[in-house]
Amino acid sequence: MFHYISRRLLQAIPTVFGITLITYLVMLAAPGDPITLLTFDPSTTAEDARILRRQLGLDKPPLTQYVYWLIGNDWTEIDVDGDGAGDVRGTRRGLLRGDLGQSIQQRRPVWDLLVERLPVTLQLTGSALVVGYAIGLLFGVVAAMFHGSLIDQFIRVLSVIGIAVPSFWLGLLLLLVFSVELRWLPLGGSRPISGGGVMDTLRHMILPVSVLSFGTISTVSRFIRAEILEVKEQDYIRTAYGKGLPTRLVVVRHVMRNALIPVATLLGAALGSLLAGAVVIEQVFSWPGMGRLLVNAVIQRDFPLVMGSVVFNSILYIVGVLSSDILYGVLDPRVRYSD
Repeated sequence: MFHYISRRLLQAIPTVFGITLITYLVMLAAPGDPITLLTFDPSTTAEDARILRRQLGLDKPPLTQYVYWLIGNDWTEIDVDGDGAGDVRGTRRGLLRGDLGQSIQQRRPVWDLLVERLPVTLQLTGSALVVGYAIGLLFGVVAAMFHGSLIDQFIRVLSVIGIAVPSFWLGLLLLLVFSVELRWLPLGGSRPISGGGVMDTLRHMILPVSVLSFGTISTVSRFIRAEILEVKEQDYIRTAYGKGLPTRLVVVRHVMRNALIPVATLLGAALGSLLAGAVVIEQVFSWPGMGRLLVNAVIQRDFPLVMGSVVFNSILYIVGVLSSDILYGVLDPRVRYSD
């Protein structure tokens, strides 16, 4: 198992760097300039913009900027005395030295900004993951046990709707109904438990968690339904019934145990989907998490913040996929990882 995990981690390294390179190229191809946003004041001269561009390292060729962000630059040119000339001061450490850089717009380390927003995003995505799996498993089991009935048809239609409906449209619709018309729930934002109490926190979480977990519910319910129906046709299930075992015991000990094993493989994909969906949901519900931070960074052309967010989310997704593989091996003793 140790050698398998080590191989997977080594395979993930070029994946992360490939993602960063593609993201950087897409950012360069997008229109706009971060210096234009920083020097929006009409009194700013072209010379001021040139000095600022040199201070931020944006006067270098694109490939050089990416290499500096990746491996660092021991000699950073900064105009210390204001004479327009580059003075040597400090170093730019780079990603490989554990530094995600500094935000152009907010003038703060990218790592600090991400860690600051991470708990709020984990609160949203973690809750959506738990709710999505719990309700999805329940719906899938019920649909399989009542195969061909009206309950089964209703759950199947609901799962198709959950996969097909865009999350942003569903979020806006729920806001219009429950927040604007009925005024039962707040329009957006978040509340920490320590600041507003448990009930106030739950009221702010109901709508975003519901929308974000809807897709997970649909995927898990369809998957577990198909797995249960397949397992029920196996020979060992017929043998268990032939021995006179109660239906409840057969379903819990044999059907569910074997049908739940492949569901573990969905964990990594579900985590990635939730992180991607959180970018939209946090914007719709004004949720102050990493997704909203990333959207604002793209709008502001904040290259270091965008790159740092992509790296951070990529690592979280890879950890989720690796956890799924490990969990699959733990649940199914028949799986053996070759060294």
